[in-house]
Amino acid sequence: MTELDVTELQRRLVAFAAARDWGQYHTPKNLAAALSVEASELLEIFQWLTPEQSARIMDEPGAAHRVTDEVADVLAYLLQFCAELGIDPLRALAAKIERNEERFPVPDPAPGSPETPDRHSSE
Repeated sequence: MTELDVTELQRRLVAFAAARDWGQYHTPKNLAAALSVEASELLEIFQWLTPEQSARIMDEPGAAHRVTDEVADVLAYLLQFCAELGIDPLRALAAKIERNEERFPVPDPAPGSPETPDRHSSE
């Protein structure tokens, strides 16, 4: 596989579980719980870091490896959850972004634009 493809990764995850007879455990409830646990493991890495330390975490090889592994675990369970329920994760994300763009329009004028008064100015 030279190009990463969500559908192919989902297929591989489903095949991996099926070959080990894990499909019986991959119910939506169990996958949602596993997803939550893995997200918590990702959070645990950052738990006591300052904002500055967290921004530089990928500079430390050991920590970067842990973060990358936990991100992979979160994504793996999310993709398996979506496969189990027939959700296209990319379409779901695109639809959510569109709803959020409508729900949260850019203010006029946009923050940071030259037309926006500086809230720290003395005017």
